[in-house]
Amino acid sequence: MKYSPINKNLFIQNRERFVKHLKPNSVAVFNSNDIMPTSGDGVRSFIQNSDIFCLSGIDQEESILIICPDAKEEKYKEILFVRKTDEKIAVWEGQKLTKEGAAEISGIKQVHWTSEFENIFKALVFEAEYIYLNTNEHLRAEVTVETRDERFLKQCMAAFPLHKYERLALIMQNLRTVKSSIEIQLIQQACDITEKTFRRLLGFIRPGVWEYEIEAEIYHEFLRNRSRGPAYQPIVASGTNSYILHYLTNDQQCKDGDMLLMDFGAEYANYASDVTRTIPVNGRFTKRQKDVYNAVLRVQKAAIEMLRPGNILETYNKEVGKIMESELIRLGILDPDKVKEQDKEKPLYKKYFMHGTSHHLGLDVHDYGSKYRKFEAGMVLTCEPGIYIREEGIGVRIENNILITYDGPADLTKNIPVEAEEIEELMNR
Repeated sequence: MKYSPINKNLFIQNRERFVKHLKPNSVAVFNSNDIMPTSGDGVRSFIQNSDIFCLSGIDQEESILIICPDAKEEKYKEILFVRKTDEKIAVWEGQKLTKEGAAEISGIKQVHWTSEFENIFKALVFEAEYIYLNTNEHLRAEVTVETRDERFLKQCMAAFPLHKYERLALIMQNLRTVKSSIEIQLIQQACDITEKTFRRLLGFIRPGVWEYEIEAEIYHEFLRNRSRGPAYQPIVASGTNSYILHYLTNDQQCKDGDMLLMDFGAEYANYASDVTRTIPVNGRFTKRQKDVYNAVLRVQKAAIEMLRPGNILETYNKEVGKIMESELIRLGILDPDKVKEQDKEKPLYKKYFMHGTSHHLGLDVHDYGSKYRKFEAGMVLTCEPGIYIREEGIGVRIENNILITYDGPADLTKNIPVEAEEIEELMNR
């Protein structure tokens, strides 16, 4: 892996927290993701399932984790299965994890080859009452490809129809929402790589450059800093592209006078950063561009202050909406009289700020976290207000990554330039 070794105590502690959520006499199974095909004999780069990584640190395909805290023998309470390397695999793909290597990464003493899984699992299941299996229960997920977890679920329920089945997703959502100190360090490292990248871009962007050239600079800086690459597909949106929320083609030329919205974040050790900055292509905001930009920045600063223990997303978003409403009136975009008469369920500001302000961040860019759960110390959320004015061809979004603490919000991206004057200064050095 490109990243430095992770302290195995992270995974040991995560498993200790996990077993407290299981019913007595249970066995839980976590599968790696598949390697996804393209066409012919092509494949995509492997990206590990975030749940098995959370509990084991194993970043290799065809790995399986069993956790069975009430197993009759101590050695079967947690078992890791990894793919065995043979001579052909070693020649074509390189060495895979050894048993000793997998044990060192995960802190799991009992490591077997994946080929041994079926017999060991069957013996444990026959002694168990509950089987915990994993499914993708993310609200934003639109899964059209059958995953390894889904295939295993079908096989397991067919082979053991009389057992009681439970959902792992609820446990993992609860477990992963609050980050440990080690995880926060890893997210911070991803944010720091993103900072280096943004600073690089400020010296590169100029009228005439193409969006895909900027994207290439992003990849370059990520990879040279031990990131696998972006935590999600970068958005590099100039001019009128800047008000397309998920613009991904990145194939237009940046023109003099355009604004450029860049939404990108480095991944480090499977942990994500997620940052957006909007800058003037020529290095100088027009008065109108700066007015809109500073309005978004004021909303963001106020929103960040609300990311404190005890608040909840629904209340938070409503309060941010009120602040945004005031800024849009100040910009002359909303009529204050019409705002007074608006349908409270369909506020007028939504035409210009149509997405949520924050989402959880961690092993996934849109990480686990219930909208009904109160904010707690250790949660990491984005803060990303925006104003999108189609009539003027202006789209501005500013996004930082915020750690909630008892002492107030801590900005993990505070070193990434955000003030309009600082951006102009750095672009014109």
